[in-house]
Amino acid sequence: MKQRIALLSLLVDDYDRAIDWYTRVLGFTLSEDTDLGGGKRWVRVTPPGDEGAGLLLARATAPAQTAAIGNQSGGRVFLFLHTDDFWRDYRRYQAAGVQFVENPRQEAYGTVVVFEDLYGNRWDLLELAGDDPVGVAHIS
Repeated sequence: MKQRIALLSLLVDDYDRAIDWYTRVLGFTLSEDTDLGGGKRWVRVTPPGDEGAGLLLARATAPAQTAAIGNQSGGRVFLFLHTDDFWRDYRRYQAAGVQFVENPRQEAYGTVVVFEDLYGNRWDLLELAGDDPVGVAHIS
């Protein structure tokens, strides 16, 4: 059996605002934007060069969903963006106005920094060290 996580649903307040931020600021690719009728769209963005999971930008339509925008993980790091060049991406994100919640740090598993997206969701920007392809060496 072979399975993989293809998409993660990310609650947003507005499709176009979210598309703009993820593509312009993080450099993601708009992989799909399909009108489903009734104001609903299927909007998928993916990191550059990625063949794995993407984000499904899901516009909140109920009060509970709206309340969860930016806090889908209760304030913990929610998404992990691996890179092949930490300092290139860190500097680009700085120049684009990304909000970092700490300074970059070197850990046994790689170079990492926590940043917040447009909505306040926390992400790790991470360049793994050595041959830890999934970034689990630091988990105990």
